[in-house]
Amino acid sequence: MNISTFDSTKEYLFKLLNDIQHGKTQLPDFQRGWVWDDEHIKSILASVSLSYPIGAVMMMQTGNTDVRFKTRLVEGAKLSGSKPDPDCLILDGQQRLTSLFQALFLGEPVSTKDSRNTPITRWYYIDIDKALDPQIDREEAIISVPAEKIKKDLWGKPVEDFSTWEKEYEAGVFPLSLIQDFFEWKSGYDEYFEYNKDKLKRFNEFNKEIIKRFEQYQIPVITLGKDTPKEAVCQVFEKVNTGGVSLTVFELLTATYAAEDFQLRDDWAEREKQLYKHKVLRGLENTDFLQAVTLLATYDKRLKDSKTAVSCKRKDILSLSLADYQSWANVATDGFLRAVQFLYNQKIYDSRDLPYRTQLVPLAAFLGLLKDKADTDGVKNKIARWYWCGVLGELYGGAIETRFSKDFPELVQWINGGNEPSTITDANFVASRLFSLRTRNSAAYKGLSALLLRFGGQDFRSGDPVDHQKYFDEKIDIHHIFPRDYCRNNNIKARRCDCILNKTPLSAKTNRMIGGKAPSLYLARLQKTAEIEPDRMDEILCSHLIEPSMIRKDDFEGFFEYRLRAFLDLIEKAMGKQPSIDVALSDSESSGEEMDKDEIYED
Repeated sequence: MNISTFDSTKEYLFKLLNDIQHGKTQLPDFQRGWVWDDEHIKSILASVSLSYPIGAVMMMQTGNTDVRFKTRLVEGAKLSGSKPDPDCLILDGQQRLTSLFQALFLGEPVSTKDSRNTPITRWYYIDIDKALDPQIDREEAIISVPAEKIKKDLWGKPVEDFSTWEKEYEAGVFPLSLIQDFFEWKSGYDEYFEYNKDKLKRFNEFNKEIIKRFEQYQIPVITLGKDTPKEAVCQVFEKVNTGGVSLTVFELLTATYAAEDFQLRDDWAEREKQLYKHKVLRGLENTDFLQAVTLLATYDKRLKDSKTAVSCKRKDILSLSLADYQSWANVATDGFLRAVQFLYNQKIYDSRDLPYRTQLVPLAAFLGLLKDKADTDGVKNKIARWYWCGVLGELYGGAIETRFSKDFPELVQWINGGNEPSTITDANFVASRLFSLRTRNSAAYKGLSALLLRFGGQDFRSGDPVDHQKYFDEKIDIHHIFPRDYCRNNNIKARRCDCILNKTPLSAKTNRMIGGKAPSLYLARLQKTAEIEPDRMDEILCSHLIEPSMIRKDDFEGFFEYRLRAFLDLIEKAMGKQPSIDVALSDSESSGEEMDKDEIYED
């Protein structure tokens, strides 16, 4: 950010609170609510009374036509007329300023909470004698009492009663709610003590040492100028508002659209409800949706002006006008729903099995734009090839916005006779990667499991292919073929036992029947209990790229070498290009040695 876009100075605390009281300083609507509890409030009051620093606050000047947010008053601020347009918005410091405003300027009990998160209302006082005693910790001098100004013990007996000024005088406590205008209270204090010289001297000392510190207290203020771009506001808020919640582009755009009386959060809630009916989309985030909308909007602009870039980076989303959102949101929603059917065809049914959530963004934008044109066999095969190149090439795990921006228009061009998308030309699968794919943390691991089902994998026990209904009814998951217990007992190394080459998708019932037995034993049991003929059992095994003769004689080495070759053929079929062979296919043991030194079996 250019240094000329912000200013740093100091402001008197009372001026800041006065501007809040009169609506000159407000909050952008994306700020969360005020949440500080009683202990936090007492602590900050103690700090100010000692002139200790409480940190800088950050404001943003209003009036920028590019950055318009719906605003709201700081909690507790009440205006007699209509809410004015603010001069500044609080970006960082909301909790501190709100706490001080409510305790010092509100003129009514503060609605906060105790250490157990129970709602309470409190007035705040400072004990005069304790505040002037250097041996007493200042926080001990700050007192909070209930709304009726009477603190009671467990049996309901009053232990502190500040319900009248006279009782405040007698207790020697000063109400911080009157700190900006205490002349009348002070007159009553003098009269109550019959102008006693010691009492007058004591209060004058309190005024000098404590009250004046509040009046003269200054806070460092960083103010973002009117020319600060919206993207910078988002970045600054995320970096400085460490005590709050992370501000996403969705929150910022919500505040922007609210200024035009459009509730983005409500609109997304309805779309989310529709999309989340499908379990495979339940990991989808609102920012993913906005990226798809932005891809569509910028692509449309590109068709009209070749100088416009197709993009969905943060700055592009923040520049998305409400008109553009309303034009393309339904198209994006339709695209995500069409993506569901595409994923089902790839045998991906659940969000936990989705290799890359992020790859849904260009996919949904593409499917939404093409509509029924994407349903032809030729187009579906092209989309599938692009998808699997992205998954098996592991191209959607890093800086992805640039790939989104290339993939989406390149897919459209490819369907219309253009060149292959960059994701296809960039993708490469290295054979030795198969030895290190061991958990769902890898997109390729989940992808290969789905591909086994897509190309015909049938359940060992039922012999049925897996569809959407069976996937959930039978609790299909990725399981070992040579069980872990068997591998441990037969000195088969963990890195080979737990890699994807020794795993396949099976139902929960089938996996229970397998247990920890040798394959030759559990296959015999499966054939007997499920009444499966040996030849039919061989067909089922082959559908999982398992050589029947090897597994029937518990030949792990032969099984492993055969499956390595079969997986490479499967990958070539999905990607439409050969994997890179960096291992000796006839010596998979030595290849595995090179890939992973970890001998701990997967839990």
